[in-house]
Amino acid sequence: MSRDRKAAPTAGRMGHILRAVLASGVPANPFQSTGHDDAPQHQWRRVVRRRVMVAVVLLLVWIAGVQARLVYLQVVQHDKYAGVATSQQQAVLDLDALRGDIVDRNGELLAYSVKAQAIFADATLVPEPEKTAASLCRALADCTATERVDLLRKLKSGKEFAFIRRSRQVSPEQVARVAALDLPGIGFQRDTGRYYPLGSVGAHIVGFVGQDNTGQAGIEHAYDSQVRGVAGKARAQVDAKRNRVSSLIEREPVPGARLELTIDLHLQHIAERELLAGIQRSRARAGTAIVMNPHTGEILALASYPTFDPNMVGHSTPDMQRNRATQDVYEPGSTFKVVTASAAIEERVVTPFELIDTRPGFMKFAGRKAITESGGHNYGVITFEDALIKSSNVGAIKVGLRIGAERLTRFVNRFGFGEKNAPDFPGQSGGIWNSHNLNDSGLASVSMGYQVSVTPLQMAAAVSAVANGGLLMQPRVVRAVVRNGVREVVQPKVLRRAISEDTAVQVTRMMTGVVSRGTGRAAVIEGYPAAGKTGTANKIAEGGGYSPSDCNASFVGFIPAENPALTILVVIDSPRTSIFGGTVAAPVFRNIADNALQYLGVSPNGDGAAAPMIVRAGAGPAAGAQQVRVAERAAAVVRASSSTPVMPDLRGVGAREAV
Repeated sequence: MSRDRKAAPTAGRMGHILRAVLASGVPANPFQSTGHDDAPQHQWRRVVRRRVMVAVVLLLVWIAGVQARLVYLQVVQHDKYAGVATSQQQAVLDLDALRGDIVDRNGELLAYSVKAQAIFADATLVPEPEKTAASLCRALADCTATERVDLLRKLKSGKEFAFIRRSRQVSPEQVARVAALDLPGIGFQRDTGRYYPLGSVGAHIVGFVGQDNTGQAGIEHAYDSQVRGVAGKARAQVDAKRNRVSSLIEREPVPGARLELTIDLHLQHIAERELLAGIQRSRARAGTAIVMNPHTGEILALASYPTFDPNMVGHSTPDMQRNRATQDVYEPGSTFKVVTASAAIEERVVTPFELIDTRPGFMKFAGRKAITESGGHNYGVITFEDALIKSSNVGAIKVGLRIGAERLTRFVNRFGFGEKNAPDFPGQSGGIWNSHNLNDSGLASVSMGYQVSVTPLQMAAAVSAVANGGLLMQPRVVRAVVRNGVREVVQPKVLRRAISEDTAVQVTRMMTGVVSRGTGRAAVIEGYPAAGKTGTANKIAEGGGYSPSDCNASFVGFIPAENPALTILVVIDSPRTSIFGGTVAAPVFRNIADNALQYLGVSPNGDGAAAPMIVRAGAGPAAGAQQVRVAERAAAVVRASSSTPVMPDLRGVGAREAV
């Protein structure tokens, strides 16, 4: 009963509420229309529905956009971003191949390469370039002011890779000190270092390499494609600081070819030593000396001063790096009279013993000063041979005028002047020779060695043509190329016949007189007849005209005269003690020749350990060349057999050698 009494008030209240609702006109079911106007209710529902639909559409568009972007990035742009990821996680490294060794004719090392480490920078990971540059320089301990500026520029460049120092510029101790700093953005790479164990010896021949390990001068440049080898490739896994975690070599580098040069290191030492001594004695500015085998064109030594150390190229100037033997040109002066004499005798314009009237010791041409004899001499009436022996300007001019411009021009060209004929020497000059409109005044100048500029190497090659019987040989400094175990010998090359053997014999006899009783007596070596010619030529002044004090003093010749083993040329630039080639350059020739002949074991008649290779031409350069070694012609010497003389075998031997 009590439960019913408690429920009764509740039921009463619910009934009261129901009656109140009915009285208000609102249906008991909220979703049932009451018959009154329900537009506000439907409007609210439509607003909600529209908002929901917009939200759904926006959601679908967003999902579609995200999906499209993912497809674009993962499918369309897959290669691009995969590459970016790889570049951030990996470093592709080019592995320089070891450059091939360069050795002299006896196998002595002139240049070689070793494996080492280089220091590089990723500028994108260097937070403080100034502090990093200062730290690097402290660790290296030998930064120059220029290098500091360059280093800071590299660290601020924003580039991902830039060499700080290649291996040949940094020692293992310096690498260790830099590594200990653990600088952000600074790393190390496998590299090859190029070293020149003899320093400045032969520097102008060998040359040097740049920071990118490519040849910049000399043989290093001329044969770079063969010596450089083929670079390899490696991939390195790196961390966020670009420090290498691991590496994988994809392709091993292939070493370059080995070069054997014609240079004899001992002769190179002799030439450089005696040239420097001669320059110091005469207080000269510079000079060059060349030692050649006249029969093959092989250069046995080439010295140029001032010189440089290819291990420290940055400490030298362009003037020190210039190879004066092939890049400098000079007016040869009286040494060029060898060409004039050769042309005159070959063309039968004059004989060695024909008389030439050199009175009164000078010649005049319109529009220029009178051409005089050196020292104001008046030699009077002398033979053409004596005109060469005394180095008579008037005698050379009179014979040159007889030869004529056309024929003399032809012989200047035959002897190789005006052309680049030594492919082993990059940057060589062809000289300055213009034969157009050569009047009598110009012809007079050329006849005595002016108005034509030559390189020392051209002059040495021209005189070698007289020494070997008339053949102009191509000067060369590479003897063989060794590639993959195969040795390819570079054969001597005959460029052309300059003069006949008979002319060469007559000119040789005249040049022998120059040394024995003429202007070249300072070149005499007891027991060894030598043939040579002195030369003195004033240099062109900076403002035009000829300098009254600066000149080139030179001497060129070959020894022994009858069977030459060596051609030697010496040019001294701007000597101060004397201007004459016979005084300044001839003693240097003598000292080089004396030491070289003893070292090579050459006897006074040209036989011995250094017996040269003779190269003979056939009907012309196209006919090829026959090579006959002097040593193989030893059978041609008359021998005694039971006191009965045996006639030597002279087959294939020229008239000069037979005599």
